Amino acid sequence: MNIFRLIPIIIFVLCLMVQTCRAATAYVTDSFEITLRTGPSLQNKVISMPSSGQALKILETRDNWSHVNYSKRGHEIIDGWVLNRYLMNRQPWKLQAINLKTENIKIKERLAIIEKKLKETSNRERDYSKRLQENIISLKKAQNDYTSLKQSSSRYLKLKEDYQTVKASLETLQKTAQTMTRENDILKASQKSKWFATGATVLLVGLIIGLVAGKQQKKKKSLYY
Repeated sequence: MNIFRLIPIIIFVLCLMVQTCRAATAYVTDSFEITLRTGPSLQNKVISMPSSGQALKILETRDNWSHVNYSKRGHEIIDGWVLNRYLMNRQPWKLQAINLKTENIKIKERLAIIEKKLKETSNRERDYSKRLQENIISLKKAQNDYTSLKQSSSRYLKLKEDYQTVKASLETLQKTAQTMTRENDILKASQKSKWFATGATVLLVGLIIGLVAGKQQKKKKSLYY
């Protein structure tokens, strides 16, 4: 009766021993070439000899054996059984070293790119800084020019105002001068008329005096004779 009770336990243990691991991956141990057989027994035929580091896809495990397959030469799928003691979960040291070397190369390449970008960024920063200083100098110059222009504008407005005042004064003086010139011309014409009239009067008086004197002389002569 006790034996019958142990049978389910034995079956359960056997079921645990026969496991299916469809997503698991194992690697051939370091520095080995192992035999891949047609079945889970040393009596089965050897069909391939995976090298150390070869990745194998585990389909199921049974006792000390694992049913695996892998791709050979990139396209041929090899399927068989291999002893579990030849498998391990980690990558072989040689493969890890290769991966680390590849990763190191990639890191160096990324580092070179980063250094290049950093240098370009530094150059751009220096260029921006130089441009900023130039812009600051240009801004200060523009501010000084604006201040000078503003002062010049104030002086210009003052000069313009003074010019307008002087211009108005000149126009007034010109009008006055024109008026005085006209008056002077009138005065000169008047004086000429006066001188002419005076001369004519003097000449007329002289003629009259001459005539009177002539008549008197004639009278005196007639008295003598």
